[in-house]
Amino acid sequence: MKNTTHITMAALAAIVGCAPGLVSAEETVEGFIEGSRLNVLNRNVYFNRDHRDGQKSPTGNGYSEAWAHGVIGKFESGFTQGTVGVGVDAFAMIGLKLDTGDGRNGGRSSFDVLPVDRKGQARDEYTKVGGAAKVRAFDTVLKVGDVFPANPVVTAGDSRLLPESFRGVTATNTSLEGLTLQGGRLHAMSQPVSSNMRDNFATFYGGPVNSPWVGYFGGDYTLNKQVSFSLYSSRLKDAWNQYYAGTALRYPLSDDLEVFGGLNYYKAVDEGKQLLGQFDNNIWSAKVGVTFGAHTLALSHQRNNDNDDFDYLRQSDSIFLDNSIQYSDFNSPKERSWMVRYDLDMTTFGVPGLSFMTRYGRGSGADYANANAVYMRRDAEGNPLTDQKRWERDIEVKYVVQTGSLKDLSLRVRQANTRATAFESDLDEVRLIVEYPLAIL
Repeated sequence: MKNTTHITMAALAAIVGCAPGLVSAEETVEGFIEGSRLNVLNRNVYFNRDHRDGQKSPTGNGYSEAWAHGVIGKFESGFTQGTVGVGVDAFAMIGLKLDTGDGRNGGRSSFDVLPVDRKGQARDEYTKVGGAAKVRAFDTVLKVGDVFPANPVVTAGDSRLLPESFRGVTATNTSLEGLTLQGGRLHAMSQPVSSNMRDNFATFYGGPVNSPWVGYFGGDYTLNKQVSFSLYSSRLKDAWNQYYAGTALRYPLSDDLEVFGGLNYYKAVDEGKQLLGQFDNNIWSAKVGVTFGAHTLALSHQRNNDNDDFDYLRQSDSIFLDNSIQYSDFNSPKERSWMVRYDLDMTTFGVPGLSFMTRYGRGSGADYANANAVYMRRDAEGNPLTDQKRWERDIEVKYVVQTGSLKDLSLRVRQANTRATAFESDLDEVRLIVEYPLAIL
């Protein structure tokens, strides 16, 4: 593995060096100003989490609650004319506390709606400001600065008030029809509740990691309207090498009837200084389902085959597993889980923009008997937890305004209940999210 230290930079070079002969005959004609876009998203979030086991909660009183408003402004320029074009991306964001009393913000936990001080008290406001320079050569776009990668191994999460970002270099190439290649080398991250754009890396289950960089490379290929594939690899230096393979399948049987399926597979192996201990994990999920008119029903199964939690970057969305849902990931060692999900699109019933979703997942067999020291979980007597179980039920209702001055305004209600044995919390959770996007340019 010693010869792969610079794999990501080599991958970036390969992307940038794709043969010009593969470029589409149609050249982009938009210039730096003509191709510019300025969008502002207003996001209002109310979030409460009721820990049924009381004193185990981060606040110590069994209840976490916050109401906040975020304004997310993003500017994306076009590119200057010519074979090689340059441009800039920039963003400015602010999060404002509207209501959260002492001891109700959630302390230092996965609640993560507002930043908190050492006493767990929420700040009144916080900001994020950053940007990136970009270069387009043929069908390759290279970005340097603050970036928002989106792929199965490194994805900037956007499930809280303000989005997560990373700092480094990324490249994307679309020279071949149906194929998108991505590569990146990132040396810092900024989590949703941080104003610092140069935070160290942290993982969801292993915590902070003193790693100098994370790199990734891979691609997505759409064979046709029915079949697509993805292959990716990543390295969190001195912590892990991760590999991902996935496929999605859709097959229409008639105008109103379609069947679909998919498979996601991850392998994770310790790397370098083994900052998260020794591990050699693989986890997979498979899904089958059917869409009939307004109704979609899906069944999925997921298995972690090894001795440690399957981990990923904190508050990122870098876990493309079917049973990773609102609160639970169902990714504990040896855990097996099933989930059933139902979606309803109310357009068919004369209410375009209104949708409904519910799902139920159940996991069993989680076993920490052979977990390493980083991921080990023990009972009150110090024994490794074994034969652990949990379930989660989610309900979501969303409405998007279709016309008029409030077009694209969305209102969403998300509710979750989880119950588990000793290794996880019992909790009830409600999230109310209102978003109003504005296209200024």
